[in-house]
Amino acid sequence: QVQLVESGGGLVQAGGSLRLSCTASGITFSRYAMGWYRQAPGKQRELVADISSDSTTNYADSVKNRFTISRDNAKNMVYLEMSSLKPEDTAVYYCRGRRLGYAGVWGQGTLVTVSS
Repeated sequence: QVQLVESGGGLVQAGGSLRLSCTASGITFSRYAMGWYRQAPGKQRELVADISSDSTTNYADSVKNRFTISRDNAKNMVYLEMSSLKPEDTAVYYCRGRRLGYAGVWGQGTLVTVSS
């Protein structure tokens, strides 16, 4: 079965750090572009960061210089290291995999709550 499973969410104070992990199974992970998306209460889902199969990265302006996306193909994992967290970062964070010619796959999400 194709699965993406996120972990690492939780409650953190503003200014703190958190590391999210996404573990993939059932896909040829190294061939997928991976991304982190988030959906805050009352808002639409948005791209946070993505990383291509050749490890090229892209970030939303709102998280640039604070978040770092990385991948470990040997472990079929993608990470999102978050620092200098702000209350507006509070959201459910979703892992997503994309590959040309294949259906996209989404994880179930992990909740990140940043308190002020």
